[in-house]
Formats: sequence, C-alpha cells, structure tokens
Amino acid sequence: MSRRPPSIRRRLTLRLLLASALLAGLLFIIVINFARSVAQVSQDNILEASVTSILESASVQKGRVGIDIPYAALAMLGNVSDDRVFYRVSVDDTHLTGYPDLPVPDGPPDDHGRRFETADYLGDEIRIVSASRKLARDGHPVWVTVSVAQTRGGLQNILQVIWRNAAFLGAGFFAIAAVLVVTGAQATVDPLERLAASVSRRGPQDLRPVEAEVPVEMEPLVASLNRFIARLSTTLAQSEDFMAEAAHRVRTPLATVRAQAEVAMARMDKPENRASLGDMIRALDESSRAASQLLDHAMVTFRTDQLEHQPLHPHELIEETVRRLQPVAGLKDIAISVEAPRDVELVGDAILLQSAFGNLLDNAIKYSPHESDISVICGPCPGESTAEPRDFWRIQVIDQGPGFPTGTGKRLTKRFARGSNSEGTVGSGLGLTIAEEVARAHGGRLEIGRNPEGDGACVSLILPVS
Repeated sequence: MSRRPPSIRRRLTLRLLLASALLAGLLFIIVINFARSVAQVSQDNILEASVTSILESASVQKGRVGIDIPYAALAMLGNVSDDRVFYRVSVDDTHLTGYPDLPVPDGPPDDHGRRFETADYLGDEIRIVSASRKLARDGHPVWVTVSVAQTRGGLQNILQVIWRNAAFLGAGFFAIAAVLVVTGAQATVDPLERLAASVSRRGPQDLRPVEAEVPVEMEPLVASLNRFIARLSTTLAQSEDFMAEAAHRVRTPLATVRAQAEVAMARMDKPENRASLGDMIRALDESSRAASQLLDHAMVTFRTDQLEHQPLHPHELIEETVRRLQPVAGLKDIAISVEAPRDVELVGDAILLQSAFGNLLDNAIKYSPHESDISVICGPCPGESTAEPRDFWRIQVIDQGPGFPTGTGKRLTKRFARGSNSEGTVGSGLGLTIAEEVARAHGGRLEIGRNPEGDGACVSLILPVS
C-alpha cells in the first residue's frame, strides 16, 4: 500500500490548529487563575474589614478588657454569600469570646499586621484572617487578638461560574481561530494551486516560461521550473531532429543499395546469382521496413507524451493514405474502396492517426493476394457502452488475405510479434503495435478479427468523436 504524500495545507492547518488550541488552553488557565486571585482578594478584604471593625470596638473598662462586636462586622460577611462565619477573640492568649477551637493563623503578618490562612474547620474549608491590637490595662500592655473566618462555598460557586464562562470563551476563541487558520492555510496554498493549474492547462506544445505572479518564497520554484522547461524544449527539439535525420540516413542508403542490387540482378544470367541478389533485395526490404517502422514507433512514443488535439476529418486522412499507398497496391492489382462520410469530425493528432491507419492499410496490402479487394469503412460504432457519454467511430480495414491465426489476435499487438502465416511476407511486427498505441493515446482501442463476409482479416481502429 503506497503512502499518501504529505499535504502542505493539512500540515499547516494542523500546526496552526495545535497552536490555537494551546493558546485557548493558556487563555483558559490565565482567566481561571486571575478570577481565583480576584475572588480571594475580595474575600480577604471583607474579612480584614470585619477584623478591623471588631478590633476597634475593643476597650478597657474598670481594669477589664471588653469588646462589643458590631453587628455590621459580621453582617457584611453574611451579605456576600450564604457561607458560615466564625470568630474568636482572645486577650494575651486567654480566650474571651467566640469559638475557642478556631485555629489562629501562625504565618508571617503582612504590612498591616494581618495574618491570612486557609484551613479546615468543622469539615469545611475556611479562610481565616487574624489581627492584634495593643491596649493598656492597669498600666500594663495587653494584646487583643481577633480572628474571623468564613467558609469558601460561595467563592467556589463564583469560581465555577467563571470556569464555565472561561471554558465558553476558550472554545469560542478556538472556533474563531480555527476558521481563521483554515482560511489562512487556503490563502497560503492558493498561489501554489494557481501555478499548478496554469501549468496543467497548457497544451503539449506550450513550452513557454511561466510568468505568473507568485509570492517571493515561490520565485525559486518558478525559476527552477522555467529552467527545466527550457531544457525540455531543447531536448524535444533535438529528439525530433534526430529522428528525422535518422530516418533520412537509414532509408536513403538502403534504397540506394536496393536499386543497385536490382540493376545488378537484371544483368545477371546465372540463376544462382539472380537468386542471391533476390535474397539480398529481400533482406534490404526487410531492413528498410524494420528501420522505417522502428522510427515510426519512436515517433509515436515521442508524440504520445505530448499529444496534439486538433479537429480533423477522417475521410481526408483515409483518402490521403490510400492515395499514398495506391502505387504499392497497384503492383498487386489490388482495388481499394473507401466508404467514409464527409461530415464527421474527430479530435486528435493527425500525424499519429495517419501513421496508425497507414500501418493497417500497408499490412492489408502486404497480406492480400493479387487481384483482390480491400475495403476501408468509416462509420459509427454501435453498441458501445462506456462510463463516459462519448460517441465512438470505427475505421475498418477489411482484406481478403489469409486472416489471423485462431487465438493470436491480442498477442499480435505486442512488439515484433507476427502470426504463423506471415512467413514469406516482409514485415517487422510493429504495425499493429503502432496502431494500438495510437488508439490508446486517443482514448480508443484496436480490434482484430476476421472478414465478416469471407476469408481475410478485419482490423478496426475505434476512436472517440471528441
């Protein structure tokens, strides 16, 4: 199973979403801690005000320390929430009033002499504030210590409300950030997708440099792409020149040697010499045809990678090919008939289609007996079932030759494959291969069968109309 390549958009989106989630979590923690701190300070300030109010009511009367706890000192705590309130008053470590077992904070005092502590009392968590005041009794100083405590249920309820609101705030922040992340990731990848689309829309012959406006970060990519296009254009031009030059260099000497061999054979009287020259001419024909078809096959392979799509009329292609091969057919007194409508238009590469049809017609001429007929019929392809709503047309080449051996139809489209009845006929085994590759390149196919009206072969080139 092949591994799917990583996506820049997906990786960027995931990383930004992770960063957004971390920021949302950090925001949630900051809000909760800040709310807890504010709530704690608020409770401490009220407790401190209560302790201060009680301390101010302490006095010495007739040698005794008395304290009149103001109603407001404890009422201000009860008005804030439904929490319970506890207090304790002691004079020089002697309990005076309140809850005698209420713990007294023993931590260091703050700048105002107040001590704060959180402890457990009667099964509840409480917040305690303690403060002391020095009084004079009978000429001696005494310390009055007041401790006020309050349970923390109300504070916890407030923190829960704040926690929920902070959670909603974090989720909303993350949702908005996610939308911005997806939008930003798409905007970041858009220039790359536009560049890819502009290059993919080009035709096979369009090797112009890419001039699309791209971000600064993509300029090295575009520059490298343009350099590659320039090298590709040079290579393709050299390949075309090489194939044309090779065709000329191979065919011309072989044709010259063949002509000289025919002249020499005409001057020979001895049968054995004429037979040797006949074998030489046959070998030259086979070499010339093999070289020609090898170059045609190379040309087909080359053009398939950069297929041209242009409108063409099949009747013109058929008539031109028949006219070109008519002299060869005339040597065997073969009559070629053509049935092709003139109002049909196909879209394809004219050079490749002409090469494919030329190979089919040349094969038919080679294998047809003298004074026989070859029919070329172009018409719609009935009964075609395909997932795409396209019409197909069939170009049939029907001859009266030996036909194809049974069970060898598909194998004959392989390179250099020939039938068992081809002995004695000049050929290279590439004609059907070229025709099938051209058909596949155009979205069609090649069908091989027998002449429906008698002896011979029927080869069909089936092509989509558009």
